[in-house]
Amino acid sequence: MRKLCPNIDKEDGLETVLEVPIPEEMFSSMGSNPQLRLQNMLTWMRAQTSDKWSQPAITGRINELRFLLYLVGSPLIPLQVQLGHSVHKPVKDSSIQASTAKYIVQQYIAAMGGPTALNAVHSMCVTGQVKIKATEFHQSDQSKNVKSSDEAGGFVLWQKDPDLWCLELVVSGCKVVCGSNGNLSWRLSSNQLSPVTTGPPRPLRRFLQGLDPRSTANLFLDATCIGEKIIGNIDCFILKLETSPAIREAQSGPNYEIIHHTIWGYFCQRSGLMIQFEDSRLLSMKTKDDNEVFWETSTESIMEDYKYVDGVNIAHGGRTRVTVFRYGERSANHKREIEERWKIEEVDFNVWGLSAVHFTPPTTDVKM
Repeated sequence: MRKLCPNIDKEDGLETVLEVPIPEEMFSSMGSNPQLRLQNMLTWMRAQTSDKWSQPAITGRINELRFLLYLVGSPLIPLQVQLGHSVHKPVKDSSIQASTAKYIVQQYIAAMGGPTALNAVHSMCVTGQVKIKATEFHQSDQSKNVKSSDEAGGFVLWQKDPDLWCLELVVSGCKVVCGSNGNLSWRLSSNQLSPVTTGPPRPLRRFLQGLDPRSTANLFLDATCIGEKIIGNIDCFILKLETSPAIREAQSGPNYEIIHHTIWGYFCQRSGLMIQFEDSRLLSMKTKDDNEVFWETSTESIMEDYKYVDGVNIAHGGRTRVTVFRYGERSANHKREIEERWKIEEVDFNVWGLSAVHFTPPTTDVKM
């Protein structure tokens, strides 16, 4: 991945460090020769202004990218992950299904490095690259029109606790920054003219895709084991977790309501690793005309290429598939499918000097 941008104003000047490393593929698509690519990159970096994004052709393109980045690149989970370092709950007075789930979680903890290694992690920084492709919205019974090219990009992810995190994601020239400071979660894109979008503190789904084993274990401690399933010729146990009505109400907003949210984890019976992570959510939203539109989102992530980093087993690659249905009183039954492939380039634990100040939401006049 490209981390530096040469100084084209001064040949002998210091290179510019990119805030978010980008894949070489994304850099190559910026022009036919190195000089043009560098010029286009610099132009893009300087052109994050409202007058540029107000042009209709550019606005449509960026809004499309922002939709993809919000839905598959930086989705949040409407659950509170347990704080602290405890990854154990007693099985006393638990049902057989709940006790089995707790046993499976303990096997997962051992497979990810054990409680000592997991509890030694107090913060992390992750860099990686993504490729996203999607279909257009279409009637659910019609054939889908898949876009021919992938949208490529990179990201930097910081975390200090489950409720203290920040993600910077750049894909095809569109940048999204989102995070949580422990009191609220926030989100902002490079072309967003409205104020920063805020909500209740929630974990980033990407952490549960093999990056944060402790949060994953704490999440599934309250699950139940509902059976077995073969995933890619691998025998897996299935753990299921339903979001409680109280949590759904707390995570809902003035213009939308979370009707249901269910999470599944598929854990390999032999290795103990989580092979697949799924969640399904149904939201009801009010339109400007006071009509009700429903959005049903089903997300399935496959984790691959597990490698140890400082004694912690981290998934260094995988793919996520998202299926979105939109329907309601005046909205046709539309369907869209999105796929993201990701690769982790670097993982660093216990980042020196990282404090809560680094997760403060940006002001509305911040330049990205």
